[in-house]
Parts: sequence; C-alpha cells; structure tokens
Amino acid sequence: MNWYRRLEQRLESGHDSGVIRGTLSGGRMFMIWLAANLVVTTLLTGTLFVPGVDFATAVIVIIVGTLIGTIVLTLIGNIGTRTGLATMAITRGAFGAKGSFLPVAANVIILMGWSWVQAMLAGISVNYVVAQTTGFSNPILFSVLCQALVVGLAILGHEGIEKAEPWFALLILLVMAYVFVIAFTGHSPGEYAGIESLPELEFTPVLALDIVISTAISWTVLSGDLNRLAVTQKAGIVGSGLGYLTSTVLAMLLGLTAFSFILLDGGDPAEFDPTALAAEFGWALAIVIFLSVMATNTMVVYGMVNSVVGAQSRTKLKFLPTALILGAISIIGSTWLALLDQYTDFLTMIGAFFVPVFAILIVDYYMIKRGAYSPDILKDSGGLYSYTRGVNWVAVGVWVLGALASYVLTYAYPSPIGATIPSFAISFVAYLALSWCSRAKFAGTEHAHLAEGMRGTEEVRGAGEARES
Repeated sequence: MNWYRRLEQRLESGHDSGVIRGTLSGGRMFMIWLAANLVVTTLLTGTLFVPGVDFATAVIVIIVGTLIGTIVLTLIGNIGTRTGLATMAITRGAFGAKGSFLPVAANVIILMGWSWVQAMLAGISVNYVVAQTTGFSNPILFSVLCQALVVGLAILGHEGIEKAEPWFALLILLVMAYVFVIAFTGHSPGEYAGIESLPELEFTPVLALDIVISTAISWTVLSGDLNRLAVTQKAGIVGSGLGYLTSTVLAMLLGLTAFSFILLDGGDPAEFDPTALAAEFGWALAIVIFLSVMATNTMVVYGMVNSVVGAQSRTKLKFLPTALILGAISIIGSTWLALLDQYTDFLTMIGAFFVPVFAILIVDYYMIKRGAYSPDILKDSGGLYSYTRGVNWVAVGVWVLGALASYVLTYAYPSPIGATIPSFAISFVAYLALSWCSRAKFAGTEHAHLAEGMRGTEEVRGAGEARES
C-alpha cells in the first residue's frame, strides 16, 4: 500500500470529512485559535488606522471591535461543538440541504482568496529580506513555496493542525515580543500616544470599528470547523474566545505599533505594505509573517476542503483528493500578486456575503430551532430541513437582502457607522420575523451531539440486520 492510500485511510478513519466528536481541552483550543489569527492580514490591518485616528483611539477601537466580533465567532463556533459539524455544514439547518450550496460556494471562493492573499504577503515579505541579504529576488517563487508548505500541512487533517498550531503560536509570540521591545525602546509610550489624527483623511473611529468587526466575521467562517474539535462547550467558547481575542488584539497592535514606529522615525510607509515593516524590523518581522501564514493558511485550506466535502452526503467526496485539488488551485493562485491591490474590496465582499449568513445561523439555531439540530440535517433530501425541495427561500431571501444592504451602505450611500453592524441587524431582525411562525415545527427536537445520533442509528440498523440473519 503506497503513501497515498495510507494517508487517505488515516484521514477517513479520523472523520475529517464528517461529524467530529471533539477531544481537545480549552487550553489546546486557545493555542489553536491563538496561532490561527496571529496572521499577516490581521497584523497589516493594524496599519490602516494611524494617522486616520490617534494612537490611543486606535487601541480602544481594536479592543472593543474584537470583543464584539468574538461574540459572533463563539456563538457560531459553539454550534460546531454542540453538533460536530463544520461551519458550512451547519448552514444546512437554516438554508436547507440544497440551499446551503450557496454559502458553501461563497465560502470556498472567499477562503481561496484568503489563501492567495496571505501566501502573497508572506512571499513578498520573505523575498524582501532575502533580496536585501543576497540580492536574489523572486516574490512569486516565495509565494508559491509558502503556499505549497501550507498545503502539505493541511492534507494531514485536523490531527496535523492540533499538533502544529501550538508550536506556531509559541514561535510567533516570541518573535512578536522581540518586535514590541524594539518598538517601545526606540520610542516611549508617550510618543506613540502623541501621534495626532488627521481629520482630512475622513477616517473616523466608527469606520475603524467596522473594519475590526469585519475581521472577526472573516474568521467566523472557520469557527465551526475548529470548535467542533473541543471536548466541551466551555472548552470551545473559552478557548476560542480568549484565543481569538488575544491573537487579534496582539496582531493588530503589532501592526499599529510598527507602523507608528516608522512614522515617529520620520518615514512615510504605505498602509498594508509588509515590505515597509520588513525594511524596519528585518528578519524578525519577516519570520512573524511567514509563520503566521503557515498557521493560518493551513486552517484556510482545511476549511475549504471541509466545505466541499460536507456539501453533499449522498455522493461522498474523500478528504485527501479534495485537499490536493483545492491545494493545487491555491498554489497556482498565489502567483496572482495583483490581487493585493484589491484587499479592501475583498474584505468588503466577505462582509457582504457572510455577515447576513451568521445573523441567520444565530437566529435559526438558538431561537427558531431552540438550540438543537437533529440527524436530519445530514440528509440530502427529506426530513425536518427539506423546506421547499431542499431550499429555505426565507433564508436565501434574507441573505440577499442583507448582502444588498451591505453593498448599498458601503458604496451607494456610505454609512457613518459602516456596513457590518447595520447589515447584521437587518438580517437578524428580518429572519427572526419571517421564521418565527415555524418554531412549532421544530419544537420536538432535543439537543444531542450528532455523533451520538449517528451511532444510535447504526446500532438500530445493526440490530435489525442481526434479527434478519
């Protein structure tokens, strides 16, 4: 038996492609989430705030926005812990088995874009430092190498993630501490606090808050995938909540501080440009960026695979070949460096697509379905979640409404409070109002982890086969 067959057998036996009964403690979940969001895109997001707002205000916005976003992230992640389902499999409960293809398709596209952006940023950063040291420069080559290593880690499945992520987190934290020491020994905290905002940039604290919350939304697409690995709800909520909060605040503060450090030195760095930071901090920051991409993109590729594999139960796709195909696409796409110029539009697209989805899922699971999904959610047809030929048109309609609201409030009539909060509120209220009358249909469903329901079904089927024989 060759290596491919052995790896495929191990992944299938580990249930990477189905319902997972979690075994990880809160501490392990904390380390996984800590490594996951100590990521280059989050770090560079911190460079967007100063001098649009002053340094102290930016720090407050980062903390408050992350706290708000963490609430949504942990609520969705907790559904994964309670059911054993990945995030996109959870959408079957609200959208229907066929209706869920829409958020699944959107999720794969967006996660693929994330993997490209982060691999490019890592490649550019590593290339800059290597070019300064040796004179050799090939950013596309380094982007491809970074993403190829990511795919190698991702095909190991959740066991590979469990083993690798804590070590990534530890190494990243050590290097981040080194950068913070350089920054605050070079300039005092008072000097950073003295950086004044520039009103002419028309960048308000509320708009900055919207960006921070959008960052949490972009990560919520993976919250079910990761939190279903938790052994208990408490382990999942506390581990992911503290891990995401800690990693996001640290990463954004690092970007904010490094960018401010350059401003205080009289430089004029470009926002969301890793080379400007690498030029100032050298190998130290390049290592942070590289390791963060390894940690994060591993989970991004893993999330893409779970979305595709979990989309259909009847024609079961295998984890390994799906991972290899999507991984190959992600490696090829990492050569498209022009995508980096569209990052803010990309972040807007994520918000428009998924803010309404998560508002719908929270209402559907915790309020309409009373905190319980039955094993019917795994069926491709029939059962409680069949709706109209497999599609819940109420959920689809509210999703379209929320997405349109997000785009209108971003481009047509820019909202003074951003688009994320209004879009979430509109979708939440609309789905609750339109679905409230359906609560009685699901009143008899009692909460149970779906792994238990599946085991019970298999035991009944086995007993019936034994009687027939």
